[in-house]
Amino acid sequence: MKRARQKVGVENEAPQMTQRSKKQKTCSYGSVFGESDLHASMDWGSLPHHVVLHIFQFLPLVDRARASSVCRRWNEVFHIPDLWRRFEFELSQPATSYLKSTHPDLIQQIIKRHADHLQYVSFKVDSSTEAAEAACDILSQLVNCSIKTLGLISTAKPSFMNVSKAHFASALTVVFVNSKSLSSVKIDDTPLDDPSLKVLVANNSDTLKLLKMSSCPHVSPAGILCVADQCHGLKELALNYYILSDELLLALSSEKHVDLEHLRIDVVSENPGQVEFHTIKKQSWDALVKHSPKVNIVMYFFLYEEEFDAFFREETPVTHLYFGRAVSKAMLGRIGLNCPRLIELVVCANGLQPLDDELIRIAEHCKNLTAMGLGECEVTCRGFIEFVKMCGGRLTQLSIMEEVLIPDNDYSLERLHLEVSKHLGRMWFPDMMPTW
Repeated sequence: MKRARQKVGVENEAPQMTQRSKKQKTCSYGSVFGESDLHASMDWGSLPHHVVLHIFQFLPLVDRARASSVCRRWNEVFHIPDLWRRFEFELSQPATSYLKSTHPDLIQQIIKRHADHLQYVSFKVDSSTEAAEAACDILSQLVNCSIKTLGLISTAKPSFMNVSKAHFASALTVVFVNSKSLSSVKIDDTPLDDPSLKVLVANNSDTLKLLKMSSCPHVSPAGILCVADQCHGLKELALNYYILSDELLLALSSEKHVDLEHLRIDVVSENPGQVEFHTIKKQSWDALVKHSPKVNIVMYFFLYEEEFDAFFREETPVTHLYFGRAVSKAMLGRIGLNCPRLIELVVCANGLQPLDDELIRIAEHCKNLTAMGLGECEVTCRGFIEFVKMCGGRLTQLSIMEEVLIPDNDYSLERLHLEVSKHLGRMWFPDMMPTW
């Protein structure tokens, strides 16, 4: 009975201890905000501006706008310039798009009160011409802007390509002329033209570091040469292969240019069988690498097998290769022989012939290879293990679909992962779905 009474006493004391600890914790929270009174610490309206600003930066735009109506202090924070340096305009036709369009009233408020605060701006539009036209209308009003980063993003084609070239160029010119500090411009799949590029470099030649403009059919090699000649701080350039030329590579290799760090090239077949791709001379590639020894040359291929004839017949200093469609064994064999700087290779599809010999050749000649991805291809388990053994621990990324691997007399899929893990120096399993 004595023990029982002691136990009851302990149980009765526990709630009291819990209440005291809660009170202590509550007081400690109050001290964080510099308030000794519990109720004062819970007064959200008295939070310092910098705390509310930090919270607002994590809120979606709609929630941020709603929060601004809670009290005067929060409304003041809503209009602090720091909150409007980065903004993404979402423009869409609600009936046909998953995008939530930015409210027109808010757009006008931003243009009226925060245009000169905007620094990192992007426009995300759906496939409708109306959305692209609306983006151009907003651009035309940014006469007091000081934008550093501009991105025009189409979530689906055709979008900006349906806007008249004159309207698009006029809107873009407003930003190019008034910003004068643009360092990063992404304008893929747009009616950008050579005169617009000349306006860009004339006003931002000392600041431009990144220019992405793949699939801009109105831009000629001369327009890119204009950029290369005047933007000596250019670090990254992304363009379509049809613009790439020996003259452009030589211009990027001249003494007056700083080292280019990234050159991204999209090789896309719009009309299968109707476009004959030109070949870039080895001397031109060599000149670029000599001038910029650490340059990453990234190529994205979306071609049909019969269109690859112009590529990799001689040494090419490409570092990253992505094949979005089927590529032949012969093409992969050429890569193994003529791409000594290759760092990453992703093959989404090949066919039904094992690629053992091609992978082993790539492992032999591509000593910098650290990342590999294989999709709808076939490789025997024995050939794959031989490839991994030759590459060793330098393969930091290895994404291989399970159905790619063909069991043979030497290795089952169960044994495969143990053998591959041993050579990689870490645990590895085949992928159930692509991770690249």
